[in-house]
Amino acid sequence: MARVLVLFHSNSGNTRRMAELVADGARQLDGTEVRLKDISAADDKDLEWCDGVALGSPTNYGCVSWQMKQWWDQQPIENWGKRDGKIGCVFTSAGAWGGGQELTCLALLAILINYGFLVFGLTDYTGIKFSAHYGALSAGPPEEERTQQACRRLGRRLAEWTASLIEGRKDAHPLLQTYDRFGDLGK
Repeated sequence: MARVLVLFHSNSGNTRRMAELVADGARQLDGTEVRLKDISAADDKDLEWCDGVALGSPTNYGCVSWQMKQWWDQQPIENWGKRDGKIGCVFTSAGAWGGGQELTCLALLAILINYGFLVFGLTDYTGIKFSAHYGALSAGPPEEERTQQACRRLGRRLAEWTASLIEGRKDAHPLLQTYDRFGDLGK
C-alpha cells in the first residue's frame, strides 16, 4: 500500500484547506493510505512512514513561512540521507496572484531535494490557462474549481507516482490513467 503524507503549515486556514483537497486527491487512487498533518503535530517518524509527501506552506513575503523552514531545520541530523528516493510535491497559498507562490514552491522543492526526495510538478491543466507546473497555487482561499482541481490532481499524481515507483504498480503510472489531463489547454 502506498503511503502518502500531506504535511502543511497554515496561517489563515487557506493552506490547510488546500492540504485537505490534496489528501482527497491522493485517496482517489485505490490502495493509498493518507496522513494529513499540520507541522505542529508531525515529526520525523511521519517522514519515515511515508513513501511520498505533499508539502504545503503559505507564501509569506514571497517565500516559505518561517515555521515551515524551522520545522525542517529542526529535523534530527541522524535522519539526513534516509529519505532518498521518496516522492515529493508542493503547494502554497498567498494573499493575491503574483505574491510569490511559484518562488515558494521552488523553495519547498529545494527543501525536499536536499532531503533526497524525487520531486515533480504537473503537466496537466485543470482550467483555462491554469496548471500546477511547480505545485498547486492559490490566491486566498482555494474556492475556484480550477484551484481545487489542481490540488486534487497534485494529490492523485503523488499517489500514482508513489504507487508506481515505490510500490511497483505499473497500472498506477500517470501516463496510463484515463482522466482528461489537458482539458482547456488550447483556450
